[in-house]
This record gives sequence, C-alpha cells and structure tokens, in this order.
Amino acid sequence: MKQPCPGDSSPPPQNCLHGCFSSHLLSSSDDPPPQNTAVSGLTSATLRRDFARTTVSTVFADAIFTDPNSLPSLQESFSNFIQAFSKYSQTYKIDRIRTDQYFHLALSNHTCLDYIGIGLYSYSQLLNYDPASYQIPSSLSESPFFSVSPTVGNLKERLLHDGGQETEFECAMKKRIMGFLKISEDDYSMVFTVNRTSAFRLVAESYPFQSNRRVLSVYDYESEAVDEMNRVSEKRGAKVSAAEFSWPRLRICSSKLRKMVTSGKKGSKKKGIFVFPLHSRVTGSRYPYLWLSVAQENGWHVMIDACALGPKDMDSFGLSIYHPDFMVCSFYKVFGENPSGFGCLFVKKSTVQVLESSTSSGMINLVAMNNPFSLPTSEMNRVLPESDETDSWRSFESIECRCLDHIDSLGLVMTSNRSRCLINWLASALLKLKHPKTVGGDSSSNSEKRLVKIYGPKVNFNRGPALAFDLFDQKGGRIEPLIVQKLAEHSSISLGLGFLRNIWFGEEYEDVKESVLEKRRNKTDPGVSVVTIALGFLANFEDVYRFWSFVGRFLDSEFVEKERCRYGVLEHKSREVL
Repeated sequence: MKQPCPGDSSPPPQNCLHGCFSSHLLSSSDDPPPQNTAVSGLTSATLRRDFARTTVSTVFADAIFTDPNSLPSLQESFSNFIQAFSKYSQTYKIDRIRTDQYFHLALSNHTCLDYIGIGLYSYSQLLNYDPASYQIPSSLSESPFFSVSPTVGNLKERLLHDGGQETEFECAMKKRIMGFLKISEDDYSMVFTVNRTSAFRLVAESYPFQSNRRVLSVYDYESEAVDEMNRVSEKRGAKVSAAEFSWPRLRICSSKLRKMVTSGKKGSKKKGIFVFPLHSRVTGSRYPYLWLSVAQENGWHVMIDACALGPKDMDSFGLSIYHPDFMVCSFYKVFGENPSGFGCLFVKKSTVQVLESSTSSGMINLVAMNNPFSLPTSEMNRVLPESDETDSWRSFESIECRCLDHIDSLGLVMTSNRSRCLINWLASALLKLKHPKTVGGDSSSNSEKRLVKIYGPKVNFNRGPALAFDLFDQKGGRIEPLIVQKLAEHSSISLGLGFLRNIWFGEEYEDVKESVLEKRRNKTDPGVSVVTIALGFLANFEDVYRFWSFVGRFLDSEFVEKERCRYGVLEHKSREVL
C-alpha cells in the first residue's frame, strides 16, 4: 500500500501516480468557466464546448485501440490524463485521506463502482485505528456506531413535533447532517427513514391527492423509489405521468415536459407533486434547475431527489432560492465496506400543514452503539484545516462523522473538479476502444466497429459522476449487461445494472423502438438494460484505469467464451443491436 507523501504543507513530488505531483508546470485549461457571464467575448456555453473539444483532442489524441495488448500502461495513461486535466493535481488531499482513512480499498484490491451516495464514517474510524502510526490492529474491534429500529407512526405528527421524542444521539446526527447539507432547522423538519424508497412512500401516503391529484416525475431510469411512490399515489386516486427522454443522448424532451408542467390555469391551486432528481444516478445527466421554478410558478409542490448528488453539490444548489417542499437524501456507513445506512426526508415546515394524518411504516429510530461522541480537540484540529470556511459546523463537535468531516474540509471545488476529471477522461477513453477492421465483405465492414456505446452525456463539463453503457462484439451484437457485471466481479470490480426508462425514439431509431416494445409486451425487460458505474469522492485514477483496461479485454473476440468456460458465466446470447 502506498504511503502518503511526507509533510502536509509541502506540495507532493512530481508525477506521483496517486495524485502526488507538482502542478506549476501544467496548464489550467480545465478551469471551470464562470456562470452566466461573458469573459473576453466568450460565453460560458462556449467555454464548456471548448472543454469537451479539448478533452477529446487530448485524451489519447488520434489513437484507436483495437487490441487489448495495445492499451498503454497505467503510468503512461496517467501522464496522458494529467495533460488533459491539470486540475487533478490540486486534489491530492483526497489521496491522503484515502490512504490514511480508507486503506482497506488498497488492501482488498477491489474497485467499488456500483453505488453512489455519501458515507458517514471512515474505515479507520470503524476500527478505532490511528493513521499516524500506520499500524493496523491485529484484532479488529469493529463498532457499528448505530443500529436502526423501524417504527410505525404518523409522519405529520412526527414532523410537527420535530425533535420531541428524539434521543441525544439522533438530535446530534440530525444536526450534523443538516449542517452538512446547509439545510436550516428553522425552515425544514426532518425524519430518518429506512431508505430512499421508504421516504418516497411516506410522502405518497400523506400527500392530499384528493385536491392535488397529480404526480409528475423526471427520471431516465427505472427507480424502485419512484415506482413505489407511483403505486401508492395511484391507489390513493392520483394521476401519474413522467417526462420523456430522447434516444440516445437521453436529453429531456423539453417541449413535452413544459406542456405537462404548465397545463391548467396558471396560479390555480396546487396541482400535485413534481418529483425532480438534480441529476441521474444512472446516466450522469444533470438537469436545469429552471424546471423547479417553472413547476413552482405553475402550482406544483416540488420534491427534490438529492440521493445522487456529489458530496458537496448542495453547496451550489441554491436551497434558499428554490425552497423545495420535500427533499430526500441518503447516507451509508462506510464506503467500500458497509453501504447500509438510512434515508433522510426533509419537509418544508409550511408544507407540513397540508399533509394528511396517516399511520405509516418506513420511519426509523437510530440507536447509538458504544460511544460515538466526544471527538478530541487534537483529532478535530488534525482532521480539519485552520480555515474560517469549516467554522460554521464546529458546534456539531459532539458527534464524529469522519467522512462528512473530510468532505467539509475539502470543499465543493476540489471534490467536483476531481470527479469531473475522472469521469470525462473515462468517457473519452472508452470511446477509443474499437474492434479491428475486417478484411473483405461489404465496404461497411472495412472500418473499426464500436466496442462501447454510452447512453446519456459523453464528454461534458456538467455531467455527473455516473455513466451508463453497453458493450458490443465484433459482429455488432450486444453483450448482455449481466455477463459484463459477472466478468467484472472476477476482476474484483463491482459494477451496477440499470434500466433506461421513459425513452422517446425518433424515426431513425424505429428498429430499437420495436425491440424495446417487444420486450415490454413480453414482460421480459422493464426498459433498456445497461451497465452502470458511479464514482465516489474517493475514486482515483487507478480505479478508472483498472475499469478501462477491463473493458479493453472485450476487444479479444474470444474473451467472453474463455471466461465463460473458466468461471461458468452465463452464455452470451443477445444479438440485438442498439
């Protein structure tokens, strides 16, 4: 396991693979452009287009890889990565945190790319481990920090008497989370839920659908939480509808959505709930916040799904501007070790009054295990730099959530720059993988054929740290996503699976449309199945390179068959072309 470079204050050695390198010799072409302003005659939109163009032209410029043995080494790829994304050099503090606090990621040699969200604790905190000594305890005395106790109750009553029945631990945890998300206790009440799905169901069970009869959601993928909300809402008399997304970039069909949002008399009574994810946890698409204003102006209660946000994205959301009626987020315990946790449902206090009283399940109590309190002053000073920017939460020192502490110490710019660099390099590098030309046959066969097809945004300044894709063999047949996932597991890489939903196909994609409709009719597929990855704030270049080199192995026409024989993986049956 690599040890961090010595000295917290001095810059790390040049060209260290783990984010430790000097940045003064590198350009800064990936500086984030200003918002809604013109600089030297260039608009922010132009600068964002320049970002995509520069990335594509710099990442393995003019190179196409048709043989898995031709892929450049990790070190060579890292050098190319730094040429394209110089700002990554300013995120080395994250590598220090990963080495000190999450050393299990290196010890396990496992790459976690299968879930997204925010953790509460670090692995070293789980083991009561002192990173200063670099000594791993011989016997691991793991502490679960808290357990979850499900409870049945009245959501409205619990919100109205916010904090009345909570333990000291629950109050401290609530304050820490609301402080982390920049949510005011004067404006919002909060309850802990079993998970994200439970939070959606609680809203559906308490919302007054007798007078506000509609639910309109904006999701490009199958969501268990949304499906449950729709089921409960329809049972209570609501009319459910959804935005559509154009194939294959999966952009919102704006004219259709605007019509659904604005239908009816402007300024009339509330129409229902407008459920809006700030970005897609499957494709990484980010959606314009303008839709929130349009919905509110047209009489909707707005529900924000913030579960797929980056670790500090709430800092730039503008909660004080939009004031959503409901917001859902979730936290897990330890990244790469224990993804269990809980959901959080926030309800604007002025909205609580319109809810109906109902007895529901899905809320929980947090039960403290051992003693999560009393963070020593010396440890607090070590975790956080001396800066006026983290003083705002020092009143929450009574409970230690070390992962949240680390993220607060890093800030929005560093965490967002990190994920932007990694996900855009990966998107560009994946598109460089193509099957070799075939000899003879028709003219269309005399060119390289794609190995990877990305759905949603590709290289894009504003894209989120998630990506949805399919792999194809040399004949153009799609390799089943489940097979890709199983083979990745044998390479110690965890990938996710998802289903793209609510898709609008143009005339040029009629063949794809028919294939999808046939599956729906036969109830064999709820949507277009895809492989997904998600990058957490601790992801590093080695993680994305490892995944990229794994995908490159599919350039070997016999790879799937050899692995199937070796591990007994499901057969490669699918020949559909998307």
